[in-house]
Amino acid sequence: MTELTELTAVRLVEGYRKGEFSPVDAVRAALRRAAEIQPAVNAFVRLDEEAALARAAESAERWRRGEPAGLVDGVPVSVKDILLMRGGPTLRGSRTVSPSGAWDEDAPSVARLREHGAVFLGRTTTPEFGWKGVTDSPVSGVTRNPYDLSRTSGGSSGGSAAAVALGAGPLSLGTDGGGSVRIPGSFCGIFALKPTYGRVPLYPASAFGTLAHVGPMTRDAADAALMMDVISGPDTRDWSGLGPPAGSYADGLGGGVRGLRVAYSPSLGGQVAVRPGVAAAVRRGVEGLAALGAYVEEADPDFTDPVEAFHVLWFSGAARVTQRLGPRQRELLDPGLREIVGLGERFSALDYLAAVDVRMELGRRMGRFHETYDVLVTPTLPITAFEAGVEVPGGSGLRRWTGWTPFTYPFNMTQQPAATVPVGVDAGGLPVGLQVVGARHQDGLVLRVAHALYAAGFAGLAPPRA
Repeated sequence: MTELTELTAVRLVEGYRKGEFSPVDAVRAALRRAAEIQPAVNAFVRLDEEAALARAAESAERWRRGEPAGLVDGVPVSVKDILLMRGGPTLRGSRTVSPSGAWDEDAPSVARLREHGAVFLGRTTTPEFGWKGVTDSPVSGVTRNPYDLSRTSGGSSGGSAAAVALGAGPLSLGTDGGGSVRIPGSFCGIFALKPTYGRVPLYPASAFGTLAHVGPMTRDAADAALMMDVISGPDTRDWSGLGPPAGSYADGLGGGVRGLRVAYSPSLGGQVAVRPGVAAAVRRGVEGLAALGAYVEEADPDFTDPVEAFHVLWFSGAARVTQRLGPRQRELLDPGLREIVGLGERFSALDYLAAVDVRMELGRRMGRFHETYDVLVTPTLPITAFEAGVEVPGGSGLRRWTGWTPFTYPFNMTQQPAATVPVGVDAGGLPVGLQVVGARHQDGLVLRVAHALYAAGFAGLAPPRA
């Protein structure tokens, strides 16, 4: 039943309810697809067929009785190998993490999915400790792009993006500290949301501090809203988590965009060189919003590139996550990670607090900006996917992944919700993402804008067949 791999989570749940097919059918199809794509794409660190089929059978019985456990009962889901999931090790892409141990605790988002009956297919690939915007690691090697196997999937949630794009489960959990769901979402042609910080609780706390968000990676905005209805809300293990959301994200999708004030910033005021194919596809998406009744104005947020402050925060986090390692273990690290750890170890507390000052000022400016505009729209990235196995595009002259992600990491610093929406392909057939950014706590509005693009046919790509 390979056609089941092309259905959204919303459609799968509808099919279970109507008795058109069962969770066992859907999970078997997703597992088969995952096994098919794994040799070429390398989206998974681990698949757990036996446990998945057992959970699918339990779900099928609940649906037979008309008593589903929750909103995603029987839906195949994958989890980035950064988040704890009981029953197996969370290696975090690192040879310095021992697979031995109890591994008996779920991260909050994983626990909520389990409570709602989701079926876990396995763990998806990540760069070591999620440190960069592409996905390769000492543990799992290189993860490749579903649209062109010679190119990167992006990162750091690259395995999740590739799995969703290729039909190995419609839902995946990713993390985003500087663009890590949006970057691979854009490169792989899927939807991904970085929620407001704290909206999806996180435990254990990230060494990268309050830059790190947990978010859904899905076929479309409706699936993400469904997933957010499951994973949002408080968990006592996350002291910085937010209270319960005001209502259902899925129920709020239908409001459309008529009358919304949309700021379109094609290059952050000329600060970013955007490739023509990317710019054209994003502009078509923006024109779609205007056609749907939004008031669109070309306007740039009032900030300069905060990359130096971001580097202080990010490199310090990398130093913290590896602080416990001895010299021999450090030799096992990804060389690029080892380099930024060395940089992070040189920063002082005053350097860190100065970077926090930049962050707070950036947040103030964006708060003021959203007094005028409901959402900001930009390209998700200025480029499409480049060659696999490297941190930066060949010949670019760039040193770090932040050099080609100027639209993503600023909104981790401000903790705002931001989503990538696939709005077309470039001349080479590679996906292009449009980014929708909302004011803090306006996750529902970001989802609503994205859903309007999908519903009107301005977003969404046919699934690739790698």
